[in-house]
Amino acid sequence: MLNLRTIAAGAIVLAFAAATAQAQDYKSKYPELVFAKVPDENASGTSDRWTPLANYLSKELGIKVTLRIANDYAAVVEGQRAGNIHIAMYGPASYARAVVTGAKVEPFAIEVSNDGTLGYHSVLYVKSDSPFKKIEDLKGKNLCLVDPNSTSGNNVPRFAMHKMGIVPEQFFNKVVYAGSHENAVIAVGQGTCDAAFNWWNDEQESNLLRMERKGMAKAADYRTIFKSEQIVNSPMAYLTTLPPDLKAAIKKAILEVTTKDPDAFNKIYEGKQQPFQEITHKAYEPIVELIKFVDELRKKKAAS
Repeated sequence: MLNLRTIAAGAIVLAFAAATAQAQDYKSKYPELVFAKVPDENASGTSDRWTPLANYLSKELGIKVTLRIANDYAAVVEGQRAGNIHIAMYGPASYARAVVTGAKVEPFAIEVSNDGTLGYHSVLYVKSDSPFKKIEDLKGKNLCLVDPNSTSGNNVPRFAMHKMGIVPEQFFNKVVYAGSHENAVIAVGQGTCDAAFNWWNDEQESNLLRMERKGMAKAADYRTIFKSEQIVNSPMAYLTTLPPDLKAAIKKAILEVTTKDPDAFNKIYEGKQQPFQEITHKAYEPIVELIKFVDELRKKKAAS
């Protein structure tokens, strides 16, 4: 005769077997996952920084996770829109661009700045010994932006300049897309551009300081003449079409990486960021509206 303890034990075994079967099902359907990162630095730097995280995910998920080095922001957006990239680390604007263009993605984790805030800024750098004190002083000069889908390197700057009554393509002698935040800084250092927009977290971390640690630039050679309002930090997003159990496993692994594999996390952020936090699309709705606004500006410019 069966007793309650036997029935309960049987139920636990059945539940475990069902969960195991479901996990094996998504593993057979997804023998490999592709993880991509928008290129805010050169390809080798991106690979060195993010490969340990891909390896960590492979171990935690029991599925091979391959890091894809994209040539530009649009490649990551298109890869998720086509379903070829399963997980992506975005900038806020490139995530919003993915949403606007119909990619079925959802953010699940957000970067957290070293001071605990969930935001960063767009700044405009000039050479320290230059005479420029504000954006208006750059009339007729050369400006470096980063990428059309960069938040701090294009969209927020364009929105800010619009509020100042500045149309970049008319105000500056030349507007150049450098391709990455690093390239934009280098262009100013070499004199190709007189100023460049970039990302800045706080006094302890920025792209410029990261470049200095890598021996690519000297922070003292540059000066900031503009800083934007706070921008919500970068999200990590996966395809909404992934199985719920797989999405839950990915999210759990990312939120626990600082305790399970701190070396992989610190390889990315060099001790300059706090652990990832959970996030939803709602946090990025203002950025989606910003992208739509910038698109309207482009349409008006094209029509004029």
